[in-house]
Amino acid sequence: MEKMCADALPLTMNSSEKQEIVCIFGTGDFGKSLGFKMLQCGYSVAFGSRNPQVSSLLPRGAEVLSYSDAASKSDIIILAMHREHYECLTELVDSLNGKILVDVSNNRKINQYPESNAEYLAQLVPGAHVVKAFNTISAWALQSGTLDASRQVFVCGNDSKAKHRVMDIARTLGLTPLDQGSLVAANEIENYPLQLFPMWRLPFCLASVLCVFFFVYCAIREVIYPYVNGKTDATFRLAISIPNRVFPITALILLALVYLPGVLAAILQLYRGTKYRRFPNWLDRWMLCRKQLGLVALGFAFLHVVYTLVIPIRYYVRWRLRNGTITQSKLGYLTLILCTAHTLVYGGKRFLSPSILRWSLPSAYVLALIVPCTVLVMKFILIMPCIDKTLTRIRQGWERNSQHSKSALNGKSDI
Repeated sequence: MEKMCADALPLTMNSSEKQEIVCIFGTGDFGKSLGFKMLQCGYSVAFGSRNPQVSSLLPRGAEVLSYSDAASKSDIIILAMHREHYECLTELVDSLNGKILVDVSNNRKINQYPESNAEYLAQLVPGAHVVKAFNTISAWALQSGTLDASRQVFVCGNDSKAKHRVMDIARTLGLTPLDQGSLVAANEIENYPLQLFPMWRLPFCLASVLCVFFFVYCAIREVIYPYVNGKTDATFRLAISIPNRVFPITALILLALVYLPGVLAAILQLYRGTKYRRFPNWLDRWMLCRKQLGLVALGFAFLHVVYTLVIPIRYYVRWRLRNGTITQSKLGYLTLILCTAHTLVYGGKRFLSPSILRWSLPSAYVLALIVPCTVLVMKFILIMPCIDKTLTRIRQGWERNSQHSKSALNGKSDI
């Protein structure tokens, strides 16, 4: 991480190579963690406090001053304080005029106030450039080097120069800034930390729908059908047998859905002939939650293993345990191929046997193979040399209708 900070340091250093000073109002957990991280990455830090005094809890090398004295040290001030304490800034309106104020605050509940904290701050100090940032990064994430936490920093503000200054600082700290537009977006950004697992909502909903559908489907075939036709009571299957069918089917489909958006994105790039156009919002959301989809699929695979151990142990249990942990890159596709093959081998000739149909309904395993087989066929087409070559060039920056790309192909590029 120190190397990362060092590599990014020139983004915020002045031409004289003098360390840039950043002022932080507030000496709480977040303010201390942010100040320590900034010192690590080459910044000089001046803390503003109501009771300015040097403490062993604060990072060594940082100054601790009053609000007014600290504000005079830098033109960028990070407010690591709660909204309730913003009133003290009204006494510093003149000294804060023209400065960049970075609001990192959050609320206790969604839409707690009529306006966002950042917009409220802009009203209190109208002469300052208010930027909303860093509120989705925790003090723990800063202390742990962001290795085990999200690196995304959502940034918004009405002044583009001020916003880019803050984004440069975020990059220097090893974070990934995402421009969310004007200060109007601050309300949405402040709600992000209060949302319960926002990236998990779609995977959980999708998994729930698949589970319910296949459970009902299997119950119709294996419980209701035998009772209607032969008065056979098969309700005992509802406890173990049917769930042990539903879990692997859901895991296989979810695993296929992890890689389907990448295939669709590749097709869209081939159609457009460029990578410099945004994907549709639904595809963007789908791609952002692929990791969660894979983890949910792994969870269902684990449940399948547990249920299989409840039933008499079968020869393929150990294979499933090894297979369920491979979820990334080309190994992920290998896992998908092996799981699909496992389903085909398990079903065997029963897939095509007319005797397996019940009320014209095929086995649930047949339905489970539709999405995985579709993904594998589409991926096989995309890796064909004639298509893969074009797709690779597009992802390297080539554009079908770009004059620069055409000249580069003819050997006339200066690069």
